[in-house]
Formats: sequence, structure tokens, C-alpha cells
Amino acid sequence: MSDKNLTNINQKVERLEGYEGPGFLATTLDKAVGLARKNSLWPLPFATSCCGIEFMATMASHYDLARFGSERLSFSPRQADMLMVMGTIAKKMGPVLRQVYEQMAEPKWVLSVGACASSGGIFDTYSVLQGIDRIIPVDVYVPGCPPRPEQILEGVMKIQEMVHNESLRRRNSPEYAELMASYGIK
Repeated sequence: MSDKNLTNINQKVERLEGYEGPGFLATTLDKAVGLARKNSLWPLPFATSCCGIEFMATMASHYDLARFGSERLSFSPRQADMLMVMGTIAKKMGPVLRQVYEQMAEPKWVLSVGACASSGGIFDTYSVLQGIDRIIPVDVYVPGCPPRPEQILEGVMKIQEMVHNESLRRRNSPEYAELMASYGIK
């Protein structure tokens, strides 16, 4: 391994002091797994309205979500680990969204994109869900109506930061079980 590659790895992974040398690096399992997960998120887009169009721009060559390791979109919940909910969610779509979330394997993260997904937006009506956090837990909210592709990229980077710093045991913690129980998810 060249010194340049080792320098790049040292910048990305927190080193354990006293356990380093030329061609040798030691770190914790949490940090190594976090780095791998962070740079290989598989998003599942759940797009319904104008936010979906902005997401399409985010995937295009000018903004290029692929440079963050999210090149492969998954349209199967069983193969995705980041749910991106974009646009207006009708109450009739709520059970479908929840089913998609429940079918995703752990660990999974949720990005709520736009005012409609986050709070119902301008549609304060009987038929529109006033925020997806009423049916599934949300990790990051991206504001805007619709948000610009730069904002969506920032939301993805915040998810990456969470993924990188998350403990491997967090999903087994009593706090996480309590959060899932509050949504009626086992």
C-alpha cells in the first residue's frame, strides 16, 4: 500500500494511537464498518410529486449522487438501506409507505425530502398525511418546496455522517426498541 493511499485512509478512519506504521493501520470495527456503510448506501426513492423531479436532477450528471456511493438505486425494499420519501403522501399511501419501510433490512435510514413529506406542505387537507414521521421514524429532513438538488445532496451527506458514526450495537439498544415500539414496529 502506498503512502498516499495510507494517508487517504488515515484521514477517513479514526486511528488507534500506538498501533500504526508504514503499510499498517488499526482501527475499531465500528469505524471500519461505518466507513464501508457510509460509502455504499442504496437509496430507495419513494417519489410522488415535484420533489421527485428535483431528485431526478440530483441523479443526473451535473450533481451526480453516484460520487457519494449511492449510484445504484434500488426499487426493491429488501435491497435498500436508505428510504428517500419525496413529495405529497396521501393518507391512503401511508400503509404502503409503512410496508415498504418494514420490508427494508436493518440497518435502514429515512430521508424526508421537501415540505410535503416533512409536514404536509401547503396541503392542510383531510387526505394528505401531515408528515411521514407520523407513520415511520425519520432520520433527516430536507426542507424546501421543492428542495434544490444541492439540498438533497446535503441531506444524503448528513445520513452518511450518521451511518459513519453509528455504533454497531445501536439497533439492539433499548432506546431503539422503544422508538420502534412507539411506531408500532417490532
